[in-house]
Amino acid sequence: MSGSGGALLLLAALLGAPAGAQPAGEAACRPVRAAFQVLQPGAKWVPESPVPGSDLQVCIPKGSTCCSRKMEEKYQATARLNMEQLLQSASMELKFLVIQNAAVFQEAFEIVVRHARNFTNSMFRTHYQSMGPRALKFVGELFTDVSLYILGSDISVNDMINEFFDSLFPLVYSHLINPGFPDPSMEMTECLRAARRDLKVFGNYPKVMMTQVSKSLQATRVFLQALNLGIEVINTTDHLKFSKDCGRALLKMWYCSHCQGLLLAKPCASYCGVVMQGCLAGVVEIDNHWREYIGSLEGLTKGMHGIYDMEHVLLNLFSLVRDAIVYVQKNEGKLLTTISRLCGHAQQRQYRSANYPEDLFVDKKVLKVTHIEQEETLSSRRRELITKLKSHSSFYSSLPEYICNHSSAVQNNTLCWNGQEVVERYSPQITRNGAKAQPGNHEVKMKGPEPVISQIIDKLKHINQLLKGMALPRRKAPGKTPEEEEEGESGDCDDEDDCGGGSGDGELRVRNQLRFLAELAYDLDMDDTAANKQLLNQQSKDSAVVPSSNPGSADPRPGPATAIALVLLLLGHRP
Repeated sequence: MSGSGGALLLLAALLGAPAGAQPAGEAACRPVRAAFQVLQPGAKWVPESPVPGSDLQVCIPKGSTCCSRKMEEKYQATARLNMEQLLQSASMELKFLVIQNAAVFQEAFEIVVRHARNFTNSMFRTHYQSMGPRALKFVGELFTDVSLYILGSDISVNDMINEFFDSLFPLVYSHLINPGFPDPSMEMTECLRAARRDLKVFGNYPKVMMTQVSKSLQATRVFLQALNLGIEVINTTDHLKFSKDCGRALLKMWYCSHCQGLLLAKPCASYCGVVMQGCLAGVVEIDNHWREYIGSLEGLTKGMHGIYDMEHVLLNLFSLVRDAIVYVQKNEGKLLTTISRLCGHAQQRQYRSANYPEDLFVDKKVLKVTHIEQEETLSSRRRELITKLKSHSSFYSSLPEYICNHSSAVQNNTLCWNGQEVVERYSPQITRNGAKAQPGNHEVKMKGPEPVISQIIDKLKHINQLLKGMALPRRKAPGKTPEEEEEGESGDCDDEDDCGGGSGDGELRVRNQLRFLAELAYDLDMDDTAANKQLLNQQSKDSAVVPSSNPGSADPRPGPATAIALVLLLLGHRP
């Protein structure tokens, strides 16, 4: 007896079948019955002894078999379940990465919005006390709209900012420009709102604010949309319904050997590869679009700085609002005359010796924020996410190999199952990934693209176009700070607009810095009840703090430090 023949006999003995691999006698089907009882407890479908198996459709024997038609159906259902579980196992790390970051970034963005609102409210309460309480309502509405826009609501950024300044000007006029003037009537309020735009009473600040908020929020919104689509893509491929031909091929590869009593036979690795390339041909077609998705997302994140970074823009928004008010005060004399002529109700107040009372302006020394070196920022989190995503760029093209490596295939293609029998050596077919390479696949026949895969590819194409269409600046200008770059990119100010007025050397800039929020002394604002309720209705798991009945009282709830630390902890980093 040759060495190879002896090896085959030894293998057959180990696998539990006679040398001819044909079940014989009642004892031959006993191991098969025991193994099948694990899959289907109490089932009586296993023949007592080998049968011809003429009713079998896939595991067709050359002689007798230990399988019945019902066993074959159960084996095929199990094979499909095995395939689904292997797919889910393959995507588990990637899926967790995307789901975790989508949830954490959304929460982090909400925290930034809440702090930006609190900074603006604090500025009004502290430095414009006469109109502060009424201004808080308009601030709350503005930042509620900002949050809803990030979540995908169909809200115009220009409209929300115009509405804010339209509402703000009557307050500024009656409390700062003409403080002796009584509360304006409805007619007067509407006249002042109209005059605000016609006279550009806030200079070009509303336009600058629109530019910065629009660009930063659009980038943020597309970023979140892309992450959520990534989750959808992975979920879809996790729960694919495989074709009839694929189900038959899986049954043949994983369980037809049981019908011959070869319970321990494992498929040849190359044979497994051919089956998987056929079953996953449509899924692998996602590969190029998935790689493009990661590349496009990386391009977006690289450009999210300066006016394209919502953290930087929103945390500095109160400074723009303050400068806009200062601009109005600088032009109060001309405004009083013009408003009196347009609206007919304004009265010239007596000229004071000091045009700009100190109590109407921000104390720059008090609100000066010390810059801290960059640590835990949203930008650094985005870069870390992209780095991890890039390690999964070949996820779809490597699926066939992954599944074969994790389904006990025999890697050296020797003494393994080829779908019909145990062979001494398997000669692999030359096949490649993808639908176009499958016409020569004899194990699984392709019948055109699957509709669900085509839909996912179309969605990836769409989001890739959105990501590329953002056209964000990807490189910083040499020798320029982010603040200088922001001023250069907006391009919406000129000398006539006097956009630089009001800040001077004491200009308050909040660093693009998420972690340092915990260091600031601003308390969470408890006044904006309506805004919080609207956000809670929009997103049930929004973590907005429940308003307190006494804003001035000590709040026993976790403060900003706790909230920020929680977000960073979820990202896997302790502050």
